[in-house]
Amino acid sequence: MKNVEDPVVTRARAERRRFRRVRVNLPGKLFVPADKQEAACTVTDLSPGGANIACSVAVAPETQVVLYINGFGRFEGTVVRSDGINAGVRFVSTAMKRERTAEQLTLFLNRALLDDADLRRDDRTPTKGLTRFTRADGQLVPCEVLDLSMSGISVKTDIRPPVGEYVLIGQLAGRIARHHEDGIGIEFVGAPGSNTDRLRAKLAVVR
Repeated sequence: MKNVEDPVVTRARAERRRFRRVRVNLPGKLFVPADKQEAACTVTDLSPGGANIACSVAVAPETQVVLYINGFGRFEGTVVRSDGINAGVRFVSTAMKRERTAEQLTLFLNRALLDDADLRRDDRTPTKGLTRFTRADGQLVPCEVLDLSMSGISVKTDIRPPVGEYVLIGQLAGRIARHHEDGIGIEFVGAPGSNTDRLRAKLAVVR
């Protein structure tokens, strides 16, 4: 008999994929309504569901806060963890707000991946443009962006590295996830605090 996964578990897994965090370095401002405290901060990673911040003011877990992020706007949330300098904030957002944040993050990734000099916009495909990826042996491969999301990118290329090979595309580390008719699919790797920086160090980046 085929096992049927609990719908709640299915939704939870979908949410985890949807709320994948993106490493950023954005100025922000933290406001604590309870005591009217306000402080500048730096957002170090961001997803539609929350953010990690570095702030000179310590905020205790369970504190209700308002976070202003440069380029992304205002978020209400709750501090879920804190070590005195760094804090994790879980957003309290509507579905529409989360969708909007996901769109903003995709555009943020788009800017990181595509060189302004090479970018060729297409009205029907906002993320279409030219970029390049670097293989572990230093080979620099020009390619065309076909599709882009927070979790990965699909590119058109005649060069098809084996599935599982790690590459560097833009400023992001990725892994070849699949081959398709026009090229390859690359899955972004390295959540905050993982081995992304080590992967970057191993890759021979050709500028």
